[in-house]
Amino acid sequence: MQPNLLVITISIVAGICLAASSGFRVFVPLLVASLASRAGLLPLNNGLDWIAGDMALAMLSVACIIEVAGFYIPWIDHLLDTIAVPGAVVAGSLLATSQIGIGNPVVAWIIGIVAGGGSAGMIQLSTMFTRGVSLVTTGGIGNPIVATAETGLAIITSLLAVFVPVLAIFAIVLGVVVLVRWRTRRNQGYQPRRVLA
Repeated sequence: MQPNLLVITISIVAGICLAASSGFRVFVPLLVASLASRAGLLPLNNGLDWIAGDMALAMLSVACIIEVAGFYIPWIDHLLDTIAVPGAVVAGSLLATSQIGIGNPVVAWIIGIVAGGGSAGMIQLSTMFTRGVSLVTTGGIGNPIVATAETGLAIITSLLAVFVPVLAIFAIVLGVVVLVRWRTRRNQGYQPRRVLA
């Protein structure tokens, strides 16, 4: 494999992993990408270097804090999940495209939207369903556990995407499997209360 092809492959994997991480939290991977780019650890392609700008960093920091805090408030977290689906797709598309070092920007954007936006959207939908089951089965009491797991996965997978992209793939798959299994177990253990006549 030629070095250029290897570099392109690793950057595409990093972009898709960052995109998938935005399915757990929309702004965490964007903030990690901004900080990593400013530190010289993550080059940004296709005219998306504004992600590392001062204004973007400030706005992403505030948005990240609001998003993470909002998921600890019952019922608000479900509302945020609904709003986050299109947000995750957009963030995933941006993050994936920012890493695709292909000379043709149209091709880079198509790959970014399909691979990045698609992976972010699928993960976001799975977390939305997990939170919905938690809301129904625990009345929202279990949602802080789900929120903590999702935020942790967003941070870990974003950092892995920057430093070790191949490991990020396994972390994302493992995280989704754990969340789905948790949801399935909670769903199977849910017994609706009988109303006494």
